[in-house]
Amino acid sequence: MKNNENKYISVHADALDTQQMHKYLLGGIAPRPIAFVSTKDAQGNVNLSPFSFFNVFGANPPLLIFSPARRVRDNTTKHTLQNVYEHAEVVVNMVDFSMVEQMSLASTEYDKGVNEFEKSGLTALKSDIVSVPRVAESPVAYECKVNQIIETGEQGGAGNLIICEVLAIHVNENCVDDMDIPDPTKLDLVGRMGGNWYCRTNPEALFEIPKPLTTKGIGVDSLPQSAKNSNVLTGNELGRLGNQEKIPSHNYIETIKKALAETGILKQGEGQKTEQIHREVQKSLEKGEVEKALALLWVAEELAE
Repeated sequence: MKNNENKYISVHADALDTQQMHKYLLGGIAPRPIAFVSTKDAQGNVNLSPFSFFNVFGANPPLLIFSPARRVRDNTTKHTLQNVYEHAEVVVNMVDFSMVEQMSLASTEYDKGVNEFEKSGLTALKSDIVSVPRVAESPVAYECKVNQIIETGEQGGAGNLIICEVLAIHVNENCVDDMDIPDPTKLDLVGRMGGNWYCRTNPEALFEIPKPLTTKGIGVDSLPQSAKNSNVLTGNELGRLGNQEKIPSHNYIETIKKALAETGILKQGEGQKTEQIHREVQKSLEKGEVEKALALLWVAEELAE
């Protein structure tokens, strides 16, 4: 992997107005999960609105935070923010592909008191603990009490961090694994991108990377120099190789070298030989043969010396 030769457009925050900053942030920080939040005001009027300034921030206590930011164009606040000041309960409903158009419709700036459940055609379902309804069509919903609201500013674009503590969780039984935990391959959740764009987490878009929680990889810095300078291997491939716990044994490397000799690759010219071995590394990685791929790197390095 050669050094990064990309060219960048660089801008400083103080050179951007709020609208420009908003576009840079939302365009680049993506995909963002969507909190489809149901609330009610002091009079009991229900509101339903989506927010992509949202994530989970702890499990003990279980905390979700979303931010109905002040509108950039006129510095007004959203009904959701007004509601949580009046009634400190919310339900955070997750959004899947089957309801994304209805979610978008609910983001319309209807007058206060208008029920977005009715406008969007979504079904209000009674919650177990809080008095705010949840969305029946949502694959996962979190009933919450509002612990705190942090206003980050008074100008258009300023955030309002609503810190919610989860009291109950509802997961569609068709969207769980064998342990009744939400299964990412079944949820088909939708994420927010910049502008009018969204993304879909269907199974074809998903991939797994083992977490190095109990292991310590050797690191990319420990890989042979010819691998780090490769025109063939990608950064992702080097990262996967560097995530292995140890360098293969000398005997195993010699075994791989002998097997490689039978292919005729070792008879090629110097540059071609290294490049071809690195392509064999890629093939091994595609098959899940990571130890073999790692051994091939040391074969290539030995032959390049």
